[in-house]
Amino acid sequence: MLKPYETAQPERSEIDGLPGVVAVDFGTNWCGHCNGAAADIAEALAGFPQVKHIKAEDGPGRPLGRSFRVKLWPTVVVLKDGAEIGRVVRPAAPDELRKILQEAAA
Repeated sequence: MLKPYETAQPERSEIDGLPGVVAVDFGTNWCGHCNGAAADIAEALAGFPQVKHIKAEDGPGRPLGRSFRVKLWPTVVVLKDGAEIGRVVRPAAPDELRKILQEAAA
């Protein structure tokens, strides 16, 4: 079973302070687009075990998603040492995210 989106979220300052590569995956457990993309996101991340994957539930009143200007779900933001490397919105295949992860890991 795939990991659900977490309602408890870290503060933006915690995310920005994480060392290495971090993938912050914004969405909700009831979102059809999120459920449809979950396997592709998991497949892309499987090739990068060193990447910290944070699944953050997004929606009204969720400051973490707003701080990243998330508009559509799922949105996966890839950071390296707190700096955004890239993002994928509604990925349709693992390769979209995999390309950004390769860039971040370089």
